[in-house]
Amino acid sequence: MYHADPADEGEPSSGFFSHALPVIFISVLLVACKEPQQEIKKILAAVQDTAKPVVKKPQEVVKKPLKKKKKIYLTFDDGPNKGTKNVLDIVQQEEVPVTFFIVGEHVFASVGQSQTWDSLKMAKNIELCNHSYTHALHNKYEKFYEQPDTVVKDMQRTRDELLPENNIVRTPGRNSWRIDSLHFTDIKKSKTAIDSLQNAGFVVLGWDLEWHYDSKTLEVKNTAEEMLVQIDSMFNKGKTKRKDNLVILAHDQVYSKSNDSFQLRELIRRLKKSGDYEFALVSGYPGIGDKQ
Repeated sequence: MYHADPADEGEPSSGFFSHALPVIFISVLLVACKEPQQEIKKILAAVQDTAKPVVKKPQEVVKKPLKKKKKIYLTFDDGPNKGTKNVLDIVQQEEVPVTFFIVGEHVFASVGQSQTWDSLKMAKNIELCNHSYTHALHNKYEKFYEQPDTVVKDMQRTRDELLPENNIVRTPGRNSWRIDSLHFTDIKKSKTAIDSLQNAGFVVLGWDLEWHYDSKTLEVKNTAEEMLVQIDSMFNKGKTKRKDNLVILAHDQVYSKSNDSFQLRELIRRLKKSGDYEFALVSGYPGIGDKQ
């Protein structure tokens, strides 16, 4: 004998009862109460509104302002020389912008130095500035700065022969600054000569922190870690010439050896990793940009 399957009898689904029962209940209730037709419509509309899904508006994401990074201007003096190529390789691999202050005589001192100069000119994120032609008449600093005209002519010769794309200079053996209102001369006897450079149209940039080296062994005196401590301290104590801007002086010739090259690379990596600093070219130093 055939027995009907309960499923074949068209048993209403649970979904039907969940939607229909409230309406039936209200309708019966209203009829029992003999409510006017207008009131019935209002109540039914209210029931339908409560059945509509609630759509939540997406919450607005509040973006935190980007942290302003302090700027570091890494500069190298006295090139091109035997350490310049190593420095160039390191900064290119680490992808940081740096500035080289070039001595005119060194460019023409040998075939190798001329080739290094050509490499510097073609490199990306490298800025080339004037560090005199004779390096203060071959390190005779006192005599050199006693003759303002000689100082100006020495800088002009490098400018005329190397054709740098800017008028930024650094005085050999002197930490001096002439950038708009920023005037500083470490050795006062040199003031007249430094002033003459500014009067001739040059922008003079010194340094906030020097990476010292042993003049006999040409090895750095401070590790990358020690330099990092000094950098943090100078920023925290406001000892830079201009707030949140730090110029570091280093010398190409020091980085011809593997250990010193390692320290340079390590310092760059530590500064990048900290997230507090960014590297920049000296043409972007406050007050210089509008002088170019």
